[in-house]
Amino acid sequence: MVAEAEDTEDESYAIDCPVLATERLVMRAPRESDLEQLVTLADNRHVAEMLARMPHPYGEAEARTFLAMAASRRAGIVYALTLAGTGTFVGCAGLNTTDRGLELGYWIGEPYWKRGYATEAAHALVDLAFQNTSIQVLHASTRVINPASRRVIHKCGFQYAGQGMLNSIVAGQVPVERYRLDRKTWTSLRNWVHF
Repeated sequence: MVAEAEDTEDESYAIDCPVLATERLVMRAPRESDLEQLVTLADNRHVAEMLARMPHPYGEAEARTFLAMAASRRAGIVYALTLAGTGTFVGCAGLNTTDRGLELGYWIGEPYWKRGYATEAAHALVDLAFQNTSIQVLHASTRVINPASRRVIHKCGFQYAGQGMLNSIVAGQVPVERYRLDRKTWTSLRNWVHF
């Protein structure tokens, strides 16, 4: 997942940040007690290269800046993803306001890859976005070299909307695939799940 660089301040995208519980995750606002695990997982070039705004190396100063940004909610809402049974921090996800509209974003620490946590968190945030705002379209994007993120986006029902370029702090100008999910499709998918 990548999030666009510039944020907008559109009140129609304003969402409260309730604690969300999924089958295996508790999604809550990041807090000071996450600092050590945040630094450990985010200080990974493989993670940072897939994102727009995550620097590498990533230390305590970067983590404190992130926590302050998340608390300000200027760029949307950010969730710490924690395991329901243990409270272990495994990554972050959120809904960011961009010049195109509301955009889904996420990252998972490498020790927790390939366990479905990103998909689980993404589903919860897609539902939150459509249930708590009046948006008609939710956006997502991924580096073209990130098939795992593409699978998450597809599992959430997003449809390919084109390519573009993104300025990544770590990787420079990189090509991305853009995706969109409209309210009508989301409603249809939600109804199919209940059969």
